[in-house]
Amino acid sequence: MKAIVCDQFAPVESLQYRDVEEPEPRSGEVRITIEAIGVNFPDGLLVEGSYQAKPELPFTPGVEFAGIVDAVAEGVTDYAIGDRVIGVSDHYSAYAEKVCCAVERLMAMPKTMPFSDAASLVLAHGTAHHALKQRGQLQPGETLLVLGAAGGTGLAAVQIGKAMGARVIAACSTDAKLALAKANGADELINYQTQELRGELKRLTDGKGVDVVYDPVGGAQFDTCARSMAPYGRLLVIGFASGEIPKLPVNLALVKEFAAVGVFWGAFVRRDPATFATNMQELFGWYEQDQVRLHIDQSLPLSRAAEALRRVLDRQVNGKLVLVPDAVAQR
Repeated sequence: MKAIVCDQFAPVESLQYRDVEEPEPRSGEVRITIEAIGVNFPDGLLVEGSYQAKPELPFTPGVEFAGIVDAVAEGVTDYAIGDRVIGVSDHYSAYAEKVCCAVERLMAMPKTMPFSDAASLVLAHGTAHHALKQRGQLQPGETLLVLGAAGGTGLAAVQIGKAMGARVIAACSTDAKLALAKANGADELINYQTQELRGELKRLTDGKGVDVVYDPVGGAQFDTCARSMAPYGRLLVIGFASGEIPKLPVNLALVKEFAAVGVFWGAFVRRDPATFATNMQELFGWYEQDQVRLHIDQSLPLSRAAEALRRVLDRQVNGKLVLVPDAVAQR
């Protein structure tokens, strides 16, 4: 079978698309013929050796996928050959034509959900959901600021914030990105390239400040947000898509009485699978009610994975980018 292989930690352009041995499911696993793969920012960081974890080389990147079960290990009763499933690999390996996955990291696909949506829902929306619900304790009527609001996880936060009853302020670097955030439910828009973010936040909140900030970007905007928090606010640290890890001005946390809250979705899934499963059922419900939807920027063949990752790392994707096995792309 074909797969993407990372032989060394290096720029994503060094990835190889080549034949590898087809995996066999071990105890507690099933094998899935992949129909679609979600491309995520951490995938590129893993390849380049910049992520918190460093897999043993060589490895196949990729975590979230959707497909059809084609083999079941002895003793597995939860899934059968032919089942349509969503998976979150616990040992990467999703950038391939087939993957083996532990049954506890699989979910049955909603019947009406396309494979491209299924492969894109878990990480971005799962991260935003966990961040706003468990970590941010977002309440109806509160003000939520989403930075990078047109990216995969930013757009998810806009949608989920609205589903949870918040007033959502979307901040992006272009008017086109803001238009996408508006189409997905944002109440207020700030272009932080042409508008002064702190002044706009003060105006939009009547000087009170922001209750919850969702920040997957980092960089200079983090400091601005720290200076724009409401009392008892929660500044959610999601990631650093800007490439710059900011410093926390702890004196501001003291005088403004806000909390900086870390969000590490992968650790949450491993630590609390029951809550993760409950979250996913709520997400599926919002999807069926059209409160949560997937904006697929582009679908590319698996052989073009390096190109897909470069676009994601360079922040050139609105919503999500999906890979499909080359044979699927040719249907």
